[in-house]
Amino acid sequence: MEIVFTVLILLLAVAASGVAARLVPFKLPLPLFQIGLGAVLALPLFGLKISFDPELFLLLFIPPLLFTDGWRMPKREFFRLAQPILALALGLVLFTVVGVGYFIHWMIPVISLPSAFALAAVLSPTDAVAVSSIIGKGRLPASMQHVLEGEALMNDASGLVAFKFAIAAVVTGTFSLLDASLSFVLISVGGIAVGLIVAWGFGLVRRKIIEWAGDEPGIQVVLLILIPFTAYIFAEHFGLSGILAAVAAGMLMPYIETAGGESAATRMQGRSIMTMMEFVFNGMSFLLLGLQLPGIVSLAHARTAGNVPVWYLFAYILAITVALIVLRFIWVWINLRMRRFANAVRGQSGRNRKFDLRLIGITALSGVRGAITLAGVMSIPLLLKEHTPFPARDLLIFLATGVIVCSLLFGSFLLPWMLKDLQLDAEAKRRRTEEMNARMRLSEAAVRRIEEAQERISHGLDESDLALLTEVSGSLLATYRMRMNAESDSEETHRAANRFKQFERELRLEAIRAERMEIHYLRAEQRINDETFLMLINQIDMAETWLLGSLNASD
Repeated sequence: MEIVFTVLILLLAVAASGVAARLVPFKLPLPLFQIGLGAVLALPLFGLKISFDPELFLLLFIPPLLFTDGWRMPKREFFRLAQPILALALGLVLFTVVGVGYFIHWMIPVISLPSAFALAAVLSPTDAVAVSSIIGKGRLPASMQHVLEGEALMNDASGLVAFKFAIAAVVTGTFSLLDASLSFVLISVGGIAVGLIVAWGFGLVRRKIIEWAGDEPGIQVVLLILIPFTAYIFAEHFGLSGILAAVAAGMLMPYIETAGGESAATRMQGRSIMTMMEFVFNGMSFLLLGLQLPGIVSLAHARTAGNVPVWYLFAYILAITVALIVLRFIWVWINLRMRRFANAVRGQSGRNRKFDLRLIGITALSGVRGAITLAGVMSIPLLLKEHTPFPARDLLIFLATGVIVCSLLFGSFLLPWMLKDLQLDAEAKRRRTEEMNARMRLSEAAVRRIEEAQERISHGLDESDLALLTEVSGSLLATYRMRMNAESDSEETHRAANRFKQFERELRLEAIRAERMEIHYLRAEQRINDETFLMLINQIDMAETWLLGSLNASD
């Protein structure tokens, strides 16, 4: 019963934090708000205590979050930007482990070099969701946003694998670079393969279920929810990367959807459920982080600060955070210089762009740390191979947790300032052109199909049915041609078509609102039962959702 009560409290806290973050007079990123709320709930006044199990956390929270991120990641941009993504997800992780590891050992000698490498490794994974919550969507150049998202998908695995090798070196006292490199390749490739196999198997099972029993959205959505957990568990069972398995499964999902079979209702329900899970699990992960803060701070102070002033601990956190940002800046700058040199060697100097130090700085500050770092550092074993306590374990946990909060604070205060007046006109124009061309192609395909269908259906119809068919097809064709005019290069035609769409939307929304008022009145007067009410109100809601969605897409 206590577990159920705790889960309900966390769900309520997630919802309350979302509302409160919108109502407070000052703008505070939701992750920071949730961390603060979690810390408050852990105070003696409320006394909410939750023991943090890293393995359980990784199993319950991380697979669905990474699965959803992989699903939404634009695949074209991911493969086009593979070089910078891998440079950050692999190269920067190694650079961070070595550079920050030596820095931590030099600054805090009580932390051995292998332990410092382990701390640096667990600080390598970044959290693109936290960055998006800080700066909002559409404020970064699209290519930078895609690189950051791709990096966050991949460096979770590379950072945790490097962390496990470093911890193993501390525990056993031995380390082989060759063995570690081969194991990393095997773990990564194997994890990706497991994820692809699980997602492909889901697609096969789904098609068979639809073929045998029809398309039941509830069944399909339940199977969809199980995919990331299945991929993660299978991969971890065979000693492979469960994180990359969940990512790979998510990235394959759009191609499985393209194969067809499921209904629009199934797709809509599935996406709605995954969006809800993403919001809840993200919120819970930051709440859990906040819940651990008071205990971590008091424990680290009690065990490590006996001969050290308390402010030293916070100075260490600040220094490590700055070191992470500086090394990230240097790595991005070097990587851009190398790409520029490579382009010049290949005779592609026209592709070289002037360096924008502000964009490099934004990229450096966007390396915000999140829940993966907390889960990793909390998994540090209590004892070494000789059954002696793991050296400075509490200090490592305290420093990692502090860096998570500090990186969020740095991003919250500096990123909005650095993004101020950032020109994205060319980026917006490119996206608008791509969208306009796609809408034009869709409308042209629809017009052709309507004309073909009209000709096919008209055979054998009497005059009254033929007149009805002509009227219906004429109305549909007029709608699609008006959409085509809205994407026209002619300014006058474009303006007239957009005004037509605006008036049509406004009138349809007014009609829908009238329908909703009337359906509520009919139920209040008991002229219809709840079954009829729910069926009709669902249709009204779907129509309104579509209209509002088209309105947002056009803005």
